[in-house]
Amino acid sequence: MKPLSKNNLQRKRAITPLMATFLLVTFAVAIGVVIMNLGSAQIEETAECPLDIGMKLATIGGKEQLCYDAVQKTLSFTLENGVNANVEGAVASVIGEEKAETIELHDVKMGRAGNYVGKVAFDNTVGGAIRQVKISPQLSLKGEVQICPEQAVVVEKVENC
Repeated sequence: MKPLSKNNLQRKRAITPLMATFLLVTFAVAIGVVIMNLGSAQIEETAECPLDIGMKLATIGGKEQLCYDAVQKTLSFTLENGVNANVEGAVASVIGEEKAETIELHDVKMGRAGNYVGKVAFDNTVGGAIRQVKISPQLSLKGEVQICPEQAVVVEKVENC
């Protein structure tokens, strides 16, 4: 058996250049993943809808189609969608003097330039007189549902039906 010389021992214990390159690349990828995750979290925090949806209340005879029926305790409305995006749902917030309610409207499906006639239950004997109604559209972007509150339809004076 051949005794190990000093050069042979150093050669056996050292990291090969290929292994060093692999470790450096792995470290660089790990750092990149951490930075990208931090960056995407910051973007999501300040995200707004990328499209101008153009959703509004329908107007018939110069009158916006949103009213409250105190007998049936329902808020009736007709929405018109813009031409830029399909609306895949909506969130209706009804703010009364005593109580506020938020209702998800999953059945709101409007294609481009489409319409939707809807009703939302709200008891004004419990919630008080309606001070504001806000209907926010929902979009499906890249498989993710996104609510767009900055493009909501807001009505502060709700008339009786």
